[in-house]
Amino acid sequence: MKYDKGESIMSKENETIEERVGRKIEKKQKAIRIAKGDEIADLVLKNANYLNVFSNEFIRADIAVSDGLIVGMGDYSGKVEIDLEGKLVVPGFIDSHIHLESSLVSPKEFAKAVVPHGTTTVITDPHEIANVMGTDGIEYMLQATEGLPIDVHFMLPSCVPATPLDESGAVLDFKAIDRFYDNPKVLGLAEMMDFVGVINQDANDVSKILASQGHHKKIDGHAPDLSGKDLNAYITAGVYSDHECSTFENALEKLQKGQSIMIREGTAAHNLKALLPLLSERYNSRCMFATDDKHPGDLLNGGHIDFIIKEALKNGVDPIIALKAASYHAARYFLLNNKGAIAPGYLADLVVIGSLKDFNIEKVFKKGKLVFDGKTLEFDNPIIDPVLTEKALHTFHVGKITKADFILKKPAGVIGLINNEIVTKNCGLANNVDVTKGILKIAVIERHKATHHIGLGFVTGYGLKQGAIATSVSHDSHNIIVVGCHDEDMKTAVDRIISNNGGMVVVNAGKVLGEVALEIAGLMSNRPLQIVNKELENVKEQAYALGVSKGIDPLMTLSFLSLPVIPTLRITTRGIFDVMSQKFL
Repeated sequence: MKYDKGESIMSKENETIEERVGRKIEKKQKAIRIAKGDEIADLVLKNANYLNVFSNEFIRADIAVSDGLIVGMGDYSGKVEIDLEGKLVVPGFIDSHIHLESSLVSPKEFAKAVVPHGTTTVITDPHEIANVMGTDGIEYMLQATEGLPIDVHFMLPSCVPATPLDESGAVLDFKAIDRFYDNPKVLGLAEMMDFVGVINQDANDVSKILASQGHHKKIDGHAPDLSGKDLNAYITAGVYSDHECSTFENALEKLQKGQSIMIREGTAAHNLKALLPLLSERYNSRCMFATDDKHPGDLLNGGHIDFIIKEALKNGVDPIIALKAASYHAARYFLLNNKGAIAPGYLADLVVIGSLKDFNIEKVFKKGKLVFDGKTLEFDNPIIDPVLTEKALHTFHVGKITKADFILKKPAGVIGLINNEIVTKNCGLANNVDVTKGILKIAVIERHKATHHIGLGFVTGYGLKQGAIATSVSHDSHNIIVVGCHDEDMKTAVDRIISNNGGMVVVNAGKVLGEVALEIAGLMSNRPLQIVNKELENVKEQAYALGVSKGIDPLMTLSFLSLPVIPTLRITTRGIFDVMSQKFL
């Protein structure tokens, strides 16, 4: 089916102020007439059993829509009528925190994947692409999300780079991002990851919070396990939410101190089970759902926010509570005052469900337009400034890499991996690769400014027995990270990443066994999600065939090993870093 964006309700070219005001008055008058029953509606969903989020019940009625707006429930006639025969209608789902780049595909491909799952709004943090391209990355994503059959709202990146230890493609202070607050799609400041800086009154962090508050916008949090007086200080600074809660106790403390809790269930982090007690009558009003990172396989095989709802229902959560956490509560938190409910004056973002038991999504409406009815969704490509497109396709600035670049001149730290965890252990020092003992070489190559900075070290617990694996998805600065048994294969893998302008690759004996090209900033592909996922699964399969431990995700594990805010050891372009002592080994 073809998605028609329709006419903008804001303005038309060459329209005078008087004409624009007059058009809006006519539109409002028409909606009032339809609501009164004096005129037939554009669309009527007959015999709907809709969720009323205000009285917490399902009510049988017709739903009348005019120009994308719900104008009434009751007995209505429409130019187009769809008899739902008592099927359930709920508000469109909202993802309260996601990095679109984590899907590894363009926003258009992401939209095609999630609309059939009932998602009509996402709040994204373009943190990943901003670390590569700076403000150009933010602008690229703003343009790349125009005209999609979902609304994409933005929180501006707060930590570019994530820490002073990172060598990213840009450094953004509050002045660099301030102009974006005037964009109506921007809702505030994204996850303030540097909570240590905030509670220690770092002027750079505090200035970003003040700037967002000055624009009357939200500030989201990122403070795993923060508690007590340090938590008090963090919230006092102006941080209104948290999506990093992994225990009920920590989440409850944050909720009791006024934060809203984003219950996260994504690809990298699974917090729903631990936080299920929040989805009760007592606590649920300050809870919403988020995915944070959602990889291609999960989007295709599991779903999106609908997956979280299904899991909540399986665990005995009241359906109305789960559905409100998936829509109404997020809309209230972000002050999206015309979203998240089925009532007069709200946008007609609607999901039709066969039953709560199977939770099978049959139709999705976006602003009153049918965008999914079981058929493949098609729509036009967003129009992106060609200059920005060129910049996004050429983000690798790396000099010639040689085998000698991988030679260590002294013992280096050994990062110890833990199955199914992103935290690591300090396993001492090593001089050389020893596959029999599971000790492999690891390197991070700076790729933004051709500094030729290359950090070297060792890792154990990864399991690789032959070859090398590399990726340019390397949080949060997205330099190239590579692990291998042989320097020559490591060099080959890095060269392949550079020649592809980004991506993931598995190499053995000089031969490429599998790869995914991520040509957009080294983070995303323009190709269909199904193709990218097929290539990604092949890369993983080849990695496991070369010995990678089954309890390790070959790529996700690598991508987090370069983030120097997660205990205990990490690797940066400057070498192995001890997060606990804040020193390089």
